[in-house]
Amino acid sequence: YRAGARVQPVDGGQSEEVYEPATGRVISKLLCSGEKEVDLAVQSAKAAFKVWSQMSGMERSRVLLEAARIIQEQREEIATLETINNGKSIFEARVDIDVSWQCLEYYAGLAGSLAGEHIQLSGGSFGYTRREPLGVCVGIGAWNYPFQIACWKSAPALACGNAMVFKPSPFTPISVVRLAEIFTEAGVPKGLFNVVQGGVATGQFLCQHPDVAKISFTGSVPTGTKIMEMAAKGIKPVTLELGGKSPLIIFSDSVLENAVNGALMANFLTQGEVCCNGTRVFVQREILDAFTEEVVKRTQKIKVGDPLLEDTRMGALINRPHLDRVQGFIKQAKEQGAKVLCGGDLYVPDDPKLKNGYYMQPCVLGNCTDDMTCVKEEIFGPVMSILPFDTEEEVVERANNTKFGLAGGVFTRDIQKAHRVVAALKAGMCFINNYNISPVELPFGGYKSSGFGRENGRAAIEYYSQLKTVCVEMGDVESVF
Repeated sequence: YRAGARVQPVDGGQSEEVYEPATGRVISKLLCSGEKEVDLAVQSAKAAFKVWSQMSGMERSRVLLEAARIIQEQREEIATLETINNGKSIFEARVDIDVSWQCLEYYAGLAGSLAGEHIQLSGGSFGYTRREPLGVCVGIGAWNYPFQIACWKSAPALACGNAMVFKPSPFTPISVVRLAEIFTEAGVPKGLFNVVQGGVATGQFLCQHPDVAKISFTGSVPTGTKIMEMAAKGIKPVTLELGGKSPLIIFSDSVLENAVNGALMANFLTQGEVCCNGTRVFVQREILDAFTEEVVKRTQKIKVGDPLLEDTRMGALINRPHLDRVQGFIKQAKEQGAKVLCGGDLYVPDDPKLKNGYYMQPCVLGNCTDDMTCVKEEIFGPVMSILPFDTEEEVVERANNTKFGLAGGVFTRDIQKAHRVVAALKAGMCFINNYNISPVELPFGGYKSSGFGRENGRAAIEYYSQLKTVCVEMGDVESVF
């Protein structure tokens, strides 16, 4: 999508098949954008930036509000698109679309208030700061929240006066094009939000383009490392939102039902394909048996199947290789001594049209220890590992013993303990007596190998703008020479 219209890339490379996870069928083919197409998209964004960056914050605000209104109006259609291409339940996809329009609404509210400050100096002289846009920003999205991630990146970028070229995952290329059309319909200058399709090569052309001012990436640690290396050559700022292996700590004084609900929310949303999932569930020994029994009972009741049905709570994983990878983790966990308490098997729905879909039963692993692969590495599937602990001091140390630091959660009725523990957790997004709640008002991002920079909240403004300082002399200039 370039300059306000759907186009075929001028130098489309190989074509990739796009699948519907629920059925395994090919729903479209995408042509990967080559270097020339990427350059055209960047030049188109650069031209639109000249117009958009000169508009007032209030003018930009009105356009973003209109885009939010259109998304809200087309919620059902966009959610259905998302479900067909991603495999998550329609119930969840609707929530994603709601979060998306709320994100645009939130940054529309901030756009008119973006300002620098005036600083009085001696002798009537003064200084002031200007908050200025960066230019053409690149967004590279992940396949688990295709539409929502595109909104999380584009809303603050556009509110600050930037243009954006967005590359979705080649697994989920569809819904972002709809977002581009909505921005055009809402009144952004044509070319302000362009979409290029493709994989690694297309991403490299974007990151290395001399006219790109900033890169925001959501995805894996290895890819994030490569993007940072490429950005370093051009001294481009990056925001990286990478993987996680987050701890969820459940103390014996917690409300058991709440803790169980939290553990399910922390592990099984979007078929477990969520970077901030609390997949290491530490349970205090006094309630280990009661908690485990209840979690297993509830997990076995999760309705797996056609994601377009209203009562489905878990759809299909993104593709066959990923499903095989998740299955490999479960096999390895068993070999290392973990016990499969429920699920873990492939699932074949009764409906014949779903027989080639990528389904599995959500899995709970018991008898886990900190040194097992399933406890150390990100599985990115519906697999929960339960680990017993005895003391607060011990669990904090174990929780932090990971290269990741995206999220962490605590369930307890002792509010002092809750705040004490989250203060000690080396993680960027912490939850107390809830999990995987991400309102757009709150900054989101990680510590350590989980990345840096923040999405959402006022914090994101810092990552999509730059500060210019102006010093004004009101008297005669004195020289030391």
